[in-house]
Amino acid sequence: MNRNNIIQPTLFALLGIAIIGLAIADMLIGTTAIPAKEVLAALLGKATDASHATIILKMRLPKVIVATVAGMALSASGLQMQTLFRNPLAGPYVLGINSGASLGVALFTLATPLLGIATTSWLRMFGVTGMAWIGSAAILLLVMSLSRKIRNINVILIIGMMLSSAISAIVGILQYLGTDESLKAFVVWTMGSVATVTAEQLNLLVPAVMAGIMLSIIAIKPLNILLLGEAYAQTMGLNLRRSRIIIFLSTTLLAGSVTAFCGPIGFIGLAMPHLARMTFRTADHRTLMPAAILWGAVSMLLCTLLCDVVARSGIMLPVNTITSLLGIPIIIYVVIRNSHRQ
Repeated sequence: MNRNNIIQPTLFALLGIAIIGLAIADMLIGTTAIPAKEVLAALLGKATDASHATIILKMRLPKVIVATVAGMALSASGLQMQTLFRNPLAGPYVLGINSGASLGVALFTLATPLLGIATTSWLRMFGVTGMAWIGSAAILLLVMSLSRKIRNINVILIIGMMLSSAISAIVGILQYLGTDESLKAFVVWTMGSVATVTAEQLNLLVPAVMAGIMLSIIAIKPLNILLLGEAYAQTMGLNLRRSRIIIFLSTTLLAGSVTAFCGPIGFIGLAMPHLARMTFRTADHRTLMPAAILWGAVSMLLCTLLCDVVARSGIMLPVNTITSLLGIPIIIYVVIRNSHRQ
């Protein structure tokens, strides 16, 4: 029997157990101590304390769902980008999706006060998310239109980087001109958070991410063929234009939706695909895709748990600080390993 036939199912099972364990820990740990029995009772709709039920159902449960979904989305999109561009340092934001979302949010939070446009509480709640989504979609449409005319995928990568730089300059101007209050709101958004997504917003986030994951599953066969290079993929009969569109759409739904609702979350989409490759020791996306998705969920739940543990001491850390500390060592290891192979 092939050794991988035993190891891989075991790894998948361990990752599944880790997700369940971390989700339970996230439900139990927080600034307010709640007994495990009360947590279970609240989940079953039998809570005896109304305040505990509110904390569990309105705050901790949505946060666990958001962390799981965000980790899955960022890892799946990161894996697709690394394979498509044949670049180990490519991430879910390489196409400029993050920059497009940042521009949308900057226009809403920084430009509207300058123009004297008043915003209602309802508009503030959905305006940031909507503008981030519009910004991501605008960049996607631009990249897709360019990809129809440009065959070299590395040229598209360079264009995406240049678009990001240009948008960053525009956002920098808006930050310079913005008011103190609007600037603070924008900076808080850039730090990323899984705790600000409401139950109503989950009804939009989860279906969008599930649609993106379905597209990433459809893209598994093209991704495996692209490992051999675009020239060979064309000789195999792969429709490059169609495959790119599917991958771009999937990445925008995944990374764009997470960025819109949670802000830009770094390093998860960059590091977890590599961790999937290292642990499962395969380049086959039929294994890598679910492995990266599970690793993404584990990593985000772990980061959320660490934020909650630190919060008990009275210090509130943005999730990006934890994801950076978790992801940077993995990326450094990958870079050093690749340099030794050359």
